[in-house]
Amino acid sequence: MNQKIELKKILPVFMSFVVMGFVDIVGVSTGYVKKDFQLSDSLAQLVPAMAFVWFFLLSVPAGILQDRFGKRKILNIGMALTGLGMLIPFIHHSFPVMLSAFALIGIGNTIVQVSANPLLYDVTPKEKFSSFMSLTQFVKAIISLLGPIITTFFAAQMGNWKLIFVVYAITSFLAVLWLYATPIQEQKGDKKPASFASCFKLLTNPFVGIMVLGIFLTVGADVGMNSSIQTYLSTRFVVTLEAASLGISIYFSSLMISRFLGAIMLNWIKPRLFLIGTALVALSGIVLMFFAPEQWMANVAIFLVGLGSGNLFPLIFSLTVDKMPDRINEISGLMIMAVSGGAFIPLLIGYCTTTMGINGGLMILGGCILYVLSIALVNRR
Repeated sequence: MNQKIELKKILPVFMSFVVMGFVDIVGVSTGYVKKDFQLSDSLAQLVPAMAFVWFFLLSVPAGILQDRFGKRKILNIGMALTGLGMLIPFIHHSFPVMLSAFALIGIGNTIVQVSANPLLYDVTPKEKFSSFMSLTQFVKAIISLLGPIITTFFAAQMGNWKLIFVVYAITSFLAVLWLYATPIQEQKGDKKPASFASCFKLLTNPFVGIMVLGIFLTVGADVGMNSSIQTYLSTRFVVTLEAASLGISIYFSSLMISRFLGAIMLNWIKPRLFLIGTALVALSGIVLMFFAPEQWMANVAIFLVGLGSGNLFPLIFSLTVDKMPDRINEISGLMIMAVSGGAFIPLLIGYCTTTMGINGGLMILGGCILYVLSIALVNRR
């Protein structure tokens, strides 16, 4: 493990987190694709589905491959595939071609997410890993926030929203070249090469199983919160959908602030204690959403949820890796596979909201955060 911070090795790895944020362009792209091809709402949802289904299908295989061939090599393959996917929309503008593009982008991004965090572990001092994890999530959040703004600019000023893909493709290929030119000594354990059996067998380890479920619920709660804010505000306070959309901006802003502060505070606060504190903040925000009598108080509650939940993913990941560093490739594959919670938990939230009202959905969100708090409280050495 490196005992000092070497920017010449850290910066090209950081660049991979910029590429990681590119997949979130699928959100604004879905609207433009729907408009371009006059699609129904259900058919348009094939666009994000083609991008995110690969987290469930390919995360574990990617973790096994990087264990055998090296993290940097597999990470570069992931970024290269992302760049190639960005170029596909310019071959022929049709709905099947766009689906193919987002499928390749999703495959590339899955590989990037599996490989980037373990490689970051190799180039940062062990005691700084949690802090750097939060900082990389902050970088990713900035890219996710800028994507729709840049896309709207190209659509309004140049009449072609797809130009965003050119910018992303060039950036992806530059990131590949930079990382390829950077020598990195990767940590390797004495264990046998990873396999599907060894990877899934890790889930029988109570600690790993509990932490992977924590990622599943954390990501699910994050996506569910994001998709429920408009419904919550418009139902509880009878405001227009446009006015309710302000709550989404509040949530994303608080996530960015949370990750920036986390990167700083984790230099002095132990990850487990920080996880307890942030989970309590998020839980208090959800409780306040239950009882907020006015919209301004509901907006404060939404801000608190984002402030508390912004660092949950990097904290759970770093705590797990810190306990089992020799199994980091397999753990990373399982953790990123658990990102598929973002597809399943919102469905449960939607069902509970439909059958029990908005408080039913809030109960699911609260349950997810309460679970994370419980693993923080019992996660002692």
